[in-house]
Amino acid sequence: MVDTYRIRTNSFLDSKATDSLMQLVTNEKKERIKRFVHREDALRCLLGDLLSRYALGKRTGLKNSELKFMVNEYNKPLLVAPEHLHFNVSHSGNWAVCAVADKLVGIDVEYVKNIDLKIAERFFTNYEYDSLVKQDPKNRIRYFYTLWTLKESYIKADGRGLSLPLDSFSIEINNDSISVITDNELKSCFFEMYEIDNFHISSVCSLDSSFNTTLKEVTYFDLLQTLA
Repeated sequence: MVDTYRIRTNSFLDSKATDSLMQLVTNEKKERIKRFVHREDALRCLLGDLLSRYALGKRTGLKNSELKFMVNEYNKPLLVAPEHLHFNVSHSGNWAVCAVADKLVGIDVEYVKNIDLKIAERFFTNYEYDSLVKQDPKNRIRYFYTLWTLKESYIKADGRGLSLPLDSFSIEINNDSISVITDNELKSCFFEMYEIDNFHISSVCSLDSSFNTTLKEVTYFDLLQTLA
């Protein structure tokens, strides 16, 4: 089962609340968070890290202090033990999201805003670009972000980050069916999409075919109660 969680990153947190949350992450993460110029970016990073700890704790029964992490050669965070458990985090706009699964998993969330769709010619395959331009003009922006989050979730599940060429695979959407067309090793994967609100789309890719249909919302108080 792929479990998915979300937390608002635009909620007002005073300095006391933020300090309390900062005590729940490693010193290395604290230093990284402090390097952000904008507070909203620091808060996204902090809450994304804590959301993953919350989700992993729920799945494993481990305490926050018992969770140990490492990164692979492409800098993707991994849980040291249990080795079979996989997780991934993403944040954008007003939300951070996390997915946990017993098999490879990747998740992405994007803030939907107006952009120049010519960017799709650079980052999408010909197949994906053709499917985009065939959309009703009023739906193209949202369809672009649908494809983008699906592609990002696939890349993050693969674990090689942007070293995996974007044109090495295509996302195919047929009604409610989503699949990947590729010669890459990661082929037999499954996708799930979540429309968080009118401005945020999230997609998950995993080798596990069973998805929790609810992107469960977690609060600041949930984090403190569970992780402190």
